[in-house]
Amino acid sequence: MKIMTCPLNGPRNISEFVYGGEVKTMPNPKTCSDKVWADYVFYSDNTIQIVKEWWYHSASGYWFIAERHTASDEIIKTYDPSELYQQRVTFDEETMSDKEHVA
Repeated sequence: MKIMTCPLNGPRNISEFVYGGEVKTMPNPKTCSDKVWADYVFYSDNTIQIVKEWWYHSASGYWFIAERHTASDEIIKTYDPSELYQQRVTFDEETMSDKEHVA
C-alpha cells in the first residue's frame, strides 16, 4: 500500500487522493491564445526530475502541493499552498464563458 502524507490529515492511503496537475505559472486567461491556454492545461515537460504537483485529498476536500520524483515516484515532501501563494486565483463568469467556446 502506498502512503501519502497530507499536510492537513497526516499519512493516508494514496487511493484517497486525486492528482491535479503540475504547479506552474498560469497565463492570463483573458489575454492568452487558445494554444497557450491548452499548453498550460494539458501538457507537461515529462522529464525525469522532482516536480511540484497539485493534489486533492478527496475525503476532506483539501488541496495541497507535493514534490515528487518522476522516475522513482517517491514523494519528497507535501505542504500547504500558502507556502508558495499569498492570494487565491478566482475566475469571473465572463472569463469562463470566453474560454467555454473553445471546447
